[in-house]
Parts: sequence; C-alpha cells; structure tokens
Amino acid sequence: MSQQLDTQVIHAGEDSPRIHGAVRVPIFQSAMFEHDDNPLRYIRYNNTPNQMVLNRKLAVLEGAEEALVTGSGMTAITGALLSVLKPGDHLLIQDSLYGGTHSFVTTLMADLDIGLTFIDAHAPDTWSEHLTPSTRAVYVESITNPLLHVCDLDGIIAFARTHGLVSMIDNTFATPFNYRAAEAGFDLSLHSATKYLNGHSDIVAGAILGRGEWIRKAGQTLKHLGGALDPHACFLLHRGLQTFALRMRQQNRNAIELARFLASHPAVERTYYPGLPDHGQHTRASRLFAGFGGMLAVELKGKLAAATACIRKLKIPIYAPSLGGVESLVTRPAISSHAGMTPAERARAGIRDDLIRISVGIEASGDLKADFAQALDG
Repeated sequence: MSQQLDTQVIHAGEDSPRIHGAVRVPIFQSAMFEHDDNPLRYIRYNNTPNQMVLNRKLAVLEGAEEALVTGSGMTAITGALLSVLKPGDHLLIQDSLYGGTHSFVTTLMADLDIGLTFIDAHAPDTWSEHLTPSTRAVYVESITNPLLHVCDLDGIIAFARTHGLVSMIDNTFATPFNYRAAEAGFDLSLHSATKYLNGHSDIVAGAILGRGEWIRKAGQTLKHLGGALDPHACFLLHRGLQTFALRMRQQNRNAIELARFLASHPAVERTYYPGLPDHGQHTRASRLFAGFGGMLAVELKGKLAAATACIRKLKIPIYAPSLGGVESLVTRPAISSHAGMTPAERARAGIRDDLIRISVGIEASGDLKADFAQALDG
C-alpha cells in the first residue's frame, strides 16, 4: 500500500515485530554485538539496530534503493565522492557550492590527483565541452547555499545518463519533503541530517541515499574512514524525523511569507528565495519542488553596516551558523559557511560580505515579520 510522507516518517523502516514490544526503538549503546549466524554487527560497519532503522526509513523517504546514515554531512559528501572517484579521475561540479564542499574538492581532492571542472549549472549547452576521457561524475546542489539558485536538475540527470556519469546531488536545502532526488533519478543524494532531517539543532549527522551499488561502495569507504553515527545520535535523529513533515510544511509557509515581506521592504536591496516570482529560476523550482524550502537570503541597501545593525536588533532569530532547526537562525556566510573561501572566490560566487542568510524556523510568521520590521526600521 502506497503511503504519504507524513505516514512514512512515522512507520517506514521500523522493526516488525517491535523490539521487546517497545514503541520507540531503544538506544543500543553497544559498540559490537554477539557473533551468531548473521553478518558481523559493529557500529563502524553501519549495521547496528539504531543505524539500520534509519537507513531503511531514509531510503523510503526519498524513493532510494538504499541509504546510509553517517557521522556528519561532510562525512556524507566526502565519503560519497571518494567512493565514486579515484586518483586520475575527473569531476564536473556546480560553480556555486557550500563552502565546506568547495574547500574539500579544491584541496584534498587535488592532493589525491582527482581533477575537477566547475560548470555553470544554468548553461546545459556548455556542459559537454568540459568532459574528458576521465570524467566520472557530476555534482550539484538542489538549492544552492547561500544564494538559493536552482539548476536544471532534470538536465543534469539526463546528461549524466547520456555520458555514463554518476549523478550526485546535495539535497540538504530542498529535503525529501520538497524534492525526492533519488526517485527523480540521481544516483546519489547527500544530506546534512544535522539540518532539516533532525530539525532540533542538537546533533551532527549525515546521510547518503541512492542506488544500491553506490551505497554499498560508500559503505566500504566509510568503514575505512570511520564515518559512522553513534547510537545516541541515531536515536535523536530517529526522533527528529517523526516530526519532519510537520516542520517542513510550516517552514515552507513561514519562509515564503517572510520572503514576500522582505522583498517589499524599502531597506532591502535584494531577496533571494526561489518561491518569489522574480527569482531567476522560479518557474523551474515550481515545476521541480513540492515547496520552496525554509532558507532565504537578503542584501540590504545599507550594505555591511546595515546588515550588522539588523542582526544585532533581531530578537527572535538567533545569530548562529547552521540551519534547518525549529528555531530561526541568521548568519553572514562570509564569516561562517563560506569563511574558508578567499574574498576573491566569494566575489566570483556572488557572496557579498553583507549577505544575510536566514534559516526560517517554525515560530509564528507574524512574529517573525514584526521582528524583522523593527530591526530594519529602527
């Protein structure tokens, strides 16, 4: 029987019969398990009870064949890339990326003799000219961090299939609620589960979802790298997922209301949010996504001084990095998520020092708008 996501987050992947009748999966605080006729169970192998229920549930949520929970979002990204690419291989990668991803592919991957070419994800007619005989994969983000671009995701999937490449996507911003990347055709979908999947800003975790053959390769890579998630963090992620659909529905609504308010405010120079009609990829986002997500960004007419003053005056959003929790957060990417990039690299990516990134929580939207009004008008 086909079930909607609201039901899947509660029931998909759960043990049957339940473990000793427990309605919630207990925390199995054991690094290893007694040998029997089953495969060796060991935390680093990602096959203990707390890990396995998450792997099953996450696969269902995005329509993937298999899934693998990891110790962090960066573990998911680096583990997936290193399971697909080897020395001498070449990667095509979107030219607008999360700062941690950008740092990894331009430093450690280069040290491993893995080549890369940044591509304009909005110009599909240029992608093939960057192919080389050693190109093995193409990597994009569903909604980019922090400028909220939406590339031609269907085009990326088709391009990868045509040229025999592994298609990889960081689906953290869109989430499986708004975009089921694995079901859409991506070979590997990566998440920082620290963010929306957990939703409570109390753990660091990641996930790799997708085709079984690539998940199993990623699992072998992570056995060597030690990228497993511990049982207590698994328990908290499992608990957070129970309210994932409820939270995302509210964050989608709050974000579009706040984006419309900020876009009309005289102190705001530009608002970045794919749900706004004047967003460059609004039509594409409307076709691809069930909702536009809980992330937006603004640039103020008063530049850095105005951005600093606004952040200082806000009462509800917390001035902190990260995103996707029940509480609203604000940060300046230039000194947080993208601080590892040089000023020149940030300038090429269009990330101004005064850009404010807003992770919209589940507070009352009227309260959020009123708070931004007093911070901008004061």
